[in-house]
Amino acid sequence: MQVNEKLKEIRNLMKEKGMDAYVVPSFDAHQSEYVPEHWKSRAWISGFTGSAGTVVVTLNESGLWTDGRYFIQAEKELQGTEIKLFKMRQPGVPTYSEWLRDTLKQDACVGFDGKVFSCNQSKELEEKLKEKNISINDKYDLIDLIWEDRPTLPLEKVYIHDVKYSGKSTKEKLNIVRAEMKKKGAQYYIISSLDDIAWLYNIRGNDVSNNPVTISYALVSIDSAMLFIDSRKITDEVKSTLEDNGVEVRGYEEIENILKGIEKNLSIYYDPNKVSRWLYGCMPENTKKIEGKDISMLLKAIKNEVEIENLKKCHIKDNVAMVKFLYWLHNTIGREEITEVSAAEKLEDFRRAQEGFIDTSFDTIAAYRDHAAMMHYRATEKNQYTLSPEGMFLVDSGGQYLDGTTDITRTIVLGKITEEERKDFTLVLKGHIALCRAKFLHGVTGTNLDVLARLPLWEQGIDYKCGTGHGVGFLLSVHEAPQRFGVEYNDAILESGMVITNEPGVYKEGKHGIRTENTLLVVEDRSTDSGQFMKFEVLSYCPIDLDGVDFSMLTNEEKDWLNNYHKDVYAKLSPYLTDEEKQWLKENTKVIQ
Repeated sequence: MQVNEKLKEIRNLMKEKGMDAYVVPSFDAHQSEYVPEHWKSRAWISGFTGSAGTVVVTLNESGLWTDGRYFIQAEKELQGTEIKLFKMRQPGVPTYSEWLRDTLKQDACVGFDGKVFSCNQSKELEEKLKEKNISINDKYDLIDLIWEDRPTLPLEKVYIHDVKYSGKSTKEKLNIVRAEMKKKGAQYYIISSLDDIAWLYNIRGNDVSNNPVTISYALVSIDSAMLFIDSRKITDEVKSTLEDNGVEVRGYEEIENILKGIEKNLSIYYDPNKVSRWLYGCMPENTKKIEGKDISMLLKAIKNEVEIENLKKCHIKDNVAMVKFLYWLHNTIGREEITEVSAAEKLEDFRRAQEGFIDTSFDTIAAYRDHAAMMHYRATEKNQYTLSPEGMFLVDSGGQYLDGTTDITRTIVLGKITEEERKDFTLVLKGHIALCRAKFLHGVTGTNLDVLARLPLWEQGIDYKCGTGHGVGFLLSVHEAPQRFGVEYNDAILESGMVITNEPGVYKEGKHGIRTENTLLVVEDRSTDSGQFMKFEVLSYCPIDLDGVDFSMLTNEEKDWLNNYHKDVYAKLSPYLTDEEKQWLKENTKVIQ
């Protein structure tokens, strides 16, 4: 079926169920950013393939709400459909809940699948709709009723993430979690988010592309712990290891009855941003519900000493792969045909040659010329460009290794570029350096520092419609909460041991896109009468293309930073390169005046 035909089918079901509107979010039953094929309902109904967005269908019209990362992509993918694009956070653009409130009549009914709506999402929607007495029907997954060849839930095997990588055993982590539960007065703690479960139980899987997680739920009490998962994914060895660490394995569907069976007057801790409306409904009414951020989320964000040492080794391997790719690219461009797709595949080959490599950490963004203006562009055989020795090529990529997760972006100069491109490249570099060099008082959040990366661009009337950086997991999600750099308020204090990216950019539709990204580690600086100061240690070591830089725009301090950074790049990576690659790297990390 084409998109408009699917919408017609949905409307027939809406009429049958007495619904005036139906909402299809991007999430799965665990509020994941990246979801298994089975839960890509929003992409299926709309044709929009970005990772974030919400589709709303009424009996007469439909819309897609997505953020600035996807405006260009969404406009292209929605062409030929009736779906209207609503550009989130732009002046005069309502949220989808505001639009529903203003569009629907008094006493209307809005439907959605309660398993893919978090408690807070549904609460926010109800608040917006109550003034018109609009009711909610969360009982039906209407997409499932018309998606005839819907993929089944994956059954990939689970494996144990060894303590030599994780630094703490499951038993140790459970003890820390229970201590936090006691502080909050909770007898039970329900976990729905897949990366939190994977971290707590030291398990990994392959149920979601690029994300080594397994579809499951977890329930921790003061004296027990359960993992709810399809038993076909658990080997005897994995089950035995979990049991040795105090974790009982139960069926995935059993979570409903176990929750419903919790004794009255006991307390359950949960994160309303992660737990679904359906799961909340499984908790007995006479239990005390305690809301808060996932305990495991806050714990896993601060990497322990073993994880940090592993991450440093992991990034060296990953950056060696990057340099080998850059050397190959510069020596092959103009001699052989290279496309966006083949370049991405070649980079993955270099990563696969590294010890402990498992998968890419997201679909590589290999974007030439104006394609790079789409922040989350994905090349295909149909839409790809062929590279030539001119212009700029943006490559945003990363890897999943047993000893960590990586994320790095380089914009590569393939030949002659315009003065506008050179200026924009240098402005991005100035913002990147400013954030890398930051020293700040403990207690600061990413919101406080975001302006450092944007200021050189803002001074020229340029902005990018996304955050400046995000947390990174440890053999987990490449986008890890709670820390991030962004204009929107974030209350997560930057703590020693947190990992976060630094990736300002320029995106000019129809022209070019430029991004420079390194992954940073938050560490302590000096302590003074004013308090404890913090700073960043760079984890990513890969040359920044000097051919894109207008050196006259850099201050002496910025030149010093770039020279020192490139000195470290050569020192750390050259031992793992061939003589030819070393010579290329030496030339591309030369001192600038």
